[in-house]
Amino acid sequence: MRVISGIAKGTKLSSIDSNRTRPTLDRVKEALFSILQTYINEETIVLDLFAGSGQIGIEFLSRGAKKAVFGESNPQAVKMIHQNLHKTHFSEKSKVMSKDYKKILKNIKEDGLKFNIIYIDPPYKLDLAVDSVQYIIDNNILDENGLIIVETDEEDREIKELEKIDVQMCDLRKYGRVKLIFLRGKEHK
Repeated sequence: MRVISGIAKGTKLSSIDSNRTRPTLDRVKEALFSILQTYINEETIVLDLFAGSGQIGIEFLSRGAKKAVFGESNPQAVKMIHQNLHKTHFSEKSKVMSKDYKKILKNIKEDGLKFNIIYIDPPYKLDLAVDSVQYIIDNNILDENGLIIVETDEEDREIKELEKIDVQMCDLRKYGRVKLIFLRGKEHK
């Protein structure tokens, strides 16, 4: 697992061997950032929720994002995020939150943070993505023109539940078992 592009290109990232953390495949990551390249600039603030090794947030930073917040509850993964941020020299542009996702989102709301891009990659088979999106929308954590990306392996179930939330699906990409659902707030034109 390496940083694909940008100022940290080629840096090898560490990850933990665990059932709860599943690194995003390189081909999925390449496709994702090909889609998002025009969204990333020096003002972009990113939330990498269920961050695992932090590879998605680090890729955003490598490509010029202003700041990334990493949310992860697994202590081993949090340690790995810190190691990877140190390797890539992005610690100063990052904040790592080591808590349950609900507490992370609550803290973000209390701090008044808003994000341009939110990447949600929870353990598969759990309903954490929909719950996260609901909280993000209800508490105005997404910037007005922001984008939420949900990584899942069960897009039909996720989409059915997401239709009940005040979001609109603007894209769906399939890469074998992995699906990326792109969402915006409904008020976005």
